[in-house]
Formats: sequence, C-alpha cells, structure tokens
Amino acid sequence: MEKSHENVKAFGWAARDTSGVLSPFNFSRRVTGEKDVQFKVMYCGICHSDLHQLKNEWSNSIYPLVPGHEVVGVVTEVGSKVEKFKIGDKVGVGCLVGSCRKCENCDNDLENYCPDMILTYNGVDTDGTTTYGGYSDIMVTNEHYVVHWPENLPMEAAPLLCAGITTYSPLRYYGLDKPGMHIGVVGLGGLGHMAVKFAKAFGTKVTVISTSVSKKDEAIDRLGADSFWSVVTLTKCRSGAAGSLDGIIDTVSAIHPLLPLINLLKTNGKLVMVGAPEKPLELPVFPLLLGRKLVAGSGIGGMKETQEMVDFAAKHNITPDVEVVPMDYLNTALERLLKLDVKYRFVLDIGNTLNKN
Repeated sequence: MEKSHENVKAFGWAARDTSGVLSPFNFSRRVTGEKDVQFKVMYCGICHSDLHQLKNEWSNSIYPLVPGHEVVGVVTEVGSKVEKFKIGDKVGVGCLVGSCRKCENCDNDLENYCPDMILTYNGVDTDGTTTYGGYSDIMVTNEHYVVHWPENLPMEAAPLLCAGITTYSPLRYYGLDKPGMHIGVVGLGGLGHMAVKFAKAFGTKVTVISTSVSKKDEAIDRLGADSFWSVVTLTKCRSGAAGSLDGIIDTVSAIHPLLPLINLLKTNGKLVMVGAPEKPLELPVFPLLLGRKLVAGSGIGGMKETQEMVDFAAKHNITPDVEVVPMDYLNTALERLLKLDVKYRFVLDIGNTLNKN
C-alpha cells in the first residue's frame, strides 16, 4: 500500500527575522520518496555563511530560516528505488540538495555550478517549498546529493562538506596538487586551515600568508605548514618571495590588495579566490600580462568530487579542527563566530543535545 502524502514531523532551530537569533522550531519534511534517503542528523557544522543568511546580509533570506549545510547523520529510511544506501549507513549532505540533472554542468558532475542548483537551506525545492538545513533532527534528501561517510572518519568532521570541499576542489582542478609544488594559503580560518591540510597531504610545500603574525606558530607547529609570511612584510617587498609560488588559495573574505599576492606567483602561477569579499577587489592587469598569471575562482564541488574528498580525508586522516557544542549554545557560538573566536569551526552535537522539550 502506498504511503499517504502527509509530511513527516521535524524539529530544529530557526531564525524568524533579521536579528538572526535562533529558537526551537517545529516544521515538516516531505515523506521519503522512492529515490530519497531519510536520516537522523548527528552533527552539523556552523559555517560563516550561516551568519550572513541569518541576518539577511545577502538580501535573499527566507524566514523562518533553518541553517546548516555541513550535515552528517545515520540513515533511518530509504525509498523503494534507492540504490546506494541502506538503513544504518553513515551519510553526509553538503551545500546542495538538488540540480536539474540535464544541463552540461550536471552531465559533467558539476551539479554545484548548475543554474538550477537547490541549496540545502534557504533554497526553493522542486515542489515550491523552502529548504531547511541541518540544524534539525532529521533530513530527507534525494540519494544523488548524499555522500557515504567513511567509517574511520569522525562524524564531527562535518565541516569537510563545505570548508573541506571548497579548498580541495581548487587544489585539484587547477593542478595545485602535485608533490613538490609550492602553494600559498592566504588566511588561516575555517577554510584556510583545511587548505593547509589538503595541500600538505598532496605532498606540496605550504606557506601560510596572514596579517596576523601571532598565527605563525599555529600555522607551522599545529597545522604543519612549512613556512609563514606576514602580509605586512610582503607589501614591503620580501626578498626571495617574489615569483616563488606555483599557486595561491586565497580564503580571505575581507577587502584586501591582490598585487602583493600576484607578485608572489611564478610565471603561469594561479591565484584562486575562494573567499567572498562583499565589494569588488582591484585587479592590477600588468603583473598578469608580465607573467601569464591567472586569477580565478572556485566554489564547492560536485557530488562525485565531494565523495572523492571525504574518501581522501579518511585515507589521510584529515579532519577539521572543531569545537563541538550543544544545541542550546548555538546563539552564543554564532556571537563568537562573528568575533572569529573559534579554532576553526563550531560543530553542533545535534544527535545528543537537540531537545524537543
């Protein structure tokens, strides 16, 4: 007998307005369709983009808003035509839960660049309803947008699904993953520390570039970077640094000058932007011409690459540095994140601390 089309009760935390303050929220998920996976959420990372969305800083927020796109859990139900998952599997869902599956991008495993990509939260689903994210007890997602979570990877490593793939993808696509290369990482936050870990695992030499000289010991001793350069020193033309890097992953979202970074690149070097400054940056063209240099961008990855990334992370024991917090600490965590008071990602322990009382 076919299931009724009644929705499934769900519970999470939502913001109701631009104050960005979250509180308990009862809502519903769709019933598990024939290609859907339903899973109990165990952990969900807090991404810096959640802050922007909660306060409508990108002018596209739909309230009530349940954030969360770094979600790891355990499968509780599968649809009749699901092929890749079974009840009890550990799974992850990242930044997208849908795409058209027909365009050139989708045909090339680049669902993340599909014009009709459906975001995990604050998006519009195919049935016209608003998508709700992982700050909740359960999720129902088409199996195509779910990844297998490796057994030996801790579930609290959930930020791999955003911060991880955002740095893994450009290293791979732009060929900055070859042993012996010299890679620069600008900024040492949620994205930057993952870029360092992946670049090292690929066998490259890694230099962290930061405005905070205080991060030198952290970069080298804790994260394994080979060297540390201060932005202040670079703007005064550091001897020996010019023309020494094969590529740079720039994770900074603040307004900053690109010329000192472009000068660090070798001929044919690549400066890849993964941070998102709120205003346009100045791009000096002459230094690009003189060295056939490239300034590029990169988003998250498609589903095939995201699976490849978590498998690579499991194989090389790469996990984000996280502070696991209970659900009732959520608003405090967001306040601390605004002040950059975390090393380097907050993760909500939803499975153990999301109380419906």
